[in-house]
Amino acid sequence: MSMFDSASLRAPHIGLLPAGALGTIADVAGVSVGHCMLADGALQTGVTVIRPHRGDPFVDKVPAAASVINGFGKSIGLVQVDELGTLETPIALTNTFGVGAVAQAQIGAAIRANPRIGREWSTVNPLVFECNDGYLNDIQAMAVGAQHFDQAFDAASSDVASGAVGAGRGMSCFDLKGGIGSASRVVGAAGRDYTVGALVLANFGRLPMLTIDGTPLGRVLAERAVAARAAASTTNATAAKPEQGSIIMIVATDAPLDARQLKRLSLRAAAGLARTGSVYGHGSGDIALAFSTAYTVPHGVDHVTLPPLVADHCMDPLFRACADSVEQAIVDALWSAESVTGRDGHTRLSLRDSVPDLAQLLTATSTC
Repeated sequence: MSMFDSASLRAPHIGLLPAGALGTIADVAGVSVGHCMLADGALQTGVTVIRPHRGDPFVDKVPAAASVINGFGKSIGLVQVDELGTLETPIALTNTFGVGAVAQAQIGAAIRANPRIGREWSTVNPLVFECNDGYLNDIQAMAVGAQHFDQAFDAASSDVASGAVGAGRGMSCFDLKGGIGSASRVVGAAGRDYTVGALVLANFGRLPMLTIDGTPLGRVLAERAVAARAAASTTNATAAKPEQGSIIMIVATDAPLDARQLKRLSLRAAAGLARTGSVYGHGSGDIALAFSTAYTVPHGVDHVTLPPLVADHCMDPLFRACADSVEQAIVDALWSAESVTGRDGHTRLSLRDSVPDLAQLLTATSTC
């Protein structure tokens, strides 16, 4: 059977688990995503915000945990998440040099909503993740400001856009255009159905590594490129470069899990990442964060009542759903992206623009 629907150009469905109705992280009830994009000549960047619920996350925190697969990154807020096991701001994604501005914007928004923060109350822990979009974006311009976080926050909805949008505008993936991708899976665990959703900021990998649903598409494309260069008697100085770049993987679920269990879930994002061909290279910042919407932790209370948690021995289906969702989200980022030209005329072609016969190629390769 072909892995590719050539008639509709839909991406292949990874694994056997069904997707949610939307096929995005917003299938986890209450989760919303907003983007703000800068797309003007050499400026190709932006901000993406993930809200765990529509309320105030400082007042009603959600349980969370992160796994650092490879730590070549400049994120803010991971230390406190690791210590306390909760989120208290929305999750923000941006470029490497935009982290400070976005963190300040998060702090400002939290103070406006809760003027006692930093006075009668504790300070707030901003949470910002980054990837380096400097190939397409003039990252030295440091164009991302507080207003871009605010706009992405205000735009958050269950209608999740993918591709070269928001923080993904300037990102590259497997030497193609990368960016934002999202997916979801519905799975039975501990006698109930739960949803696991993923959103990725994909900015990693070298073309020969690219694997889609087990098919070594990148190897075929790299061989084509070598043949084309030989025919034109040209060389490509970047062909031998090691894997580099980063990926941020955000995993949401409505399964009742505590922070320790969420850390276990977040680690399974690495399985989905590996299936696409990544080896978590030296210069790659590969970070996964998982959170649950099944309950909140109210600020300032003396006792916290938890719902019955999924037992550890029942978590395998959730692990599978996490790996499949992350892999699907990476494919979605590649599938959804448009070609972008940015700084100094640098261009990243989308998967579709770089492979006009994509349907036929995937069908032929998958049956070999």
